[in-house]
Amino acid sequence: MAEHPEGVVSLLDTDLYKITMGCAIYKYFPDLKVSYAFTNRTPQMRLNREAFRWLEKQVAKLENIALSEEEMQFLKKSCPYLHDNYLTWLQAYRFQPKEHIKLEFTTTPPPSSDQSSPPPPTSDTTTSRDKTSASDQQQHGDLGITISGPWIQTIFYEIPLLALVSEAYFRFIDVDWVYNGQEENAYAKATTLLRGGCAFSEFGTRRRRDYRTQDEIMRGLVGAAKDFASWVKGEGEVESSSTSKKETETQEKEKAKGILTGTSNVHFAMKYGITPIGTVAHEWFMGIAAETSDYEHASEIALRYWTECFGKGVLGIALTDTFGTPTFLKAFRKTFPENEDPKAEGKEAALTKMTTKHQTYAQFFAGVRQDSGDPYEYVKTMRAFYDGEGITGKGEKSVVFSDSLNVEKCLELKAMAEGEGFKPSFGIGTFLTNDFVHQSDGSKSVPLNIVIKLSSAAGRPAIKISDNIGKNTGDQDTVQGVKKLLGYEEKGWEEGDEKTRWGK
Repeated sequence: MAEHPEGVVSLLDTDLYKITMGCAIYKYFPDLKVSYAFTNRTPQMRLNREAFRWLEKQVAKLENIALSEEEMQFLKKSCPYLHDNYLTWLQAYRFQPKEHIKLEFTTTPPPSSDQSSPPPPTSDTTTSRDKTSASDQQQHGDLGITISGPWIQTIFYEIPLLALVSEAYFRFIDVDWVYNGQEENAYAKATTLLRGGCAFSEFGTRRRRDYRTQDEIMRGLVGAAKDFASWVKGEGEVESSSTSKKETETQEKEKAKGILTGTSNVHFAMKYGITPIGTVAHEWFMGIAAETSDYEHASEIALRYWTECFGKGVLGIALTDTFGTPTFLKAFRKTFPENEDPKAEGKEAALTKMTTKHQTYAQFFAGVRQDSGDPYEYVKTMRAFYDGEGITGKGEKSVVFSDSLNVEKCLELKAMAEGEGFKPSFGIGTFLTNDFVHQSDGSKSVPLNIVIKLSSAAGRPAIKISDNIGKNTGDQDTVQGVKKLLGYEEKGWEEGDEKTRWGK
């Protein structure tokens, strides 16, 4: 592999939770047909035809990727919870973009700043078969991506496609930037977090500027963690402007318990010898809800399958907001019936046995992940929930924050969460892997806010509600119907505008 390859060239250049969910899908849903849809939450930031052509070529090249023996051995060593039969299947897996992916480029006038969505098309939709003149290459348009096929075959496309779209934009549209300083900036950010006592991991693959950027970021993070460890042992010095000058170095070292816990990117975890981090995504809950058409029990069924697949306490950070955290917590307080396979017996039998008096999911899951809505309200909600379940020990449960973080937010949320008795950690993405300024004037080079979400399963709409209306996805009639069914209550949050999440 080239030091800084163009596009995506490894199956492991993805988030770990895609691989863990793949294991559970392989066990429970090997034949389930699904589809995914792309959304650009920053619709004013669009590709041109030249960028679209490059994207098409990169997507086509995905079919050349295969899991190497070295990568297989890394998975076996680092992820012992992955089943052997699944790993054997994964080694034989190949992307089939011609069968599974449809790319479209629709030319439209650029939306004005006060438009909530792009205007209707005013010209043609371009596919790979069209030929365009050189003068048309700079014409801008809206990108469409749909993915469809068996869930176990299509789950691995999301992260590479998002990374490729971001790379296309910053390769052809916003080009007023340079790599200079990325490693140093990452080093400085990590040092401040470590000296502030934060446990954090890198979560930035899906919206990275490109592979090289993420590689330089990882070098900076790993270098900072190494120097920090030496400093704590008294073997070196670490500079940080965030530490009060009034504190002695001894006091600083006693307080400094920060740690780089790893990265969600399995390829970079392997390259830098650190831990791959990840558990589960909204997709798992969305797919099960659509497949069962049972939104009232979907979270409970999803937790049951997950635990049966990997074991109690394994991959035990629960994502709570797929259908709103209050709905999830009704399932989280339920008990887990030992040694019964819910898939084998059918949904009704499984739900009946879920009333058996054993440990609750809340008891044996290590903690929860906050990914939408107001984090301060979320922590209060979780504190009240755990207290009500008799889980009151200080630091007994973790809260992983992963929603649009930066250094300042991490430090603030750490203090708040610890004050409520939680053990906080942070998954930091775009702020690390797509933090640039324009070379010409120093203004912010704003990242794309793009997502690919499951849109259907078993022929039925798949939706996500979350704890922030700006992150609702899927068929809107279904969204509104499920909200009514579950008694979902909308809550306002001043930072919930996804269009300006990382700048204007």
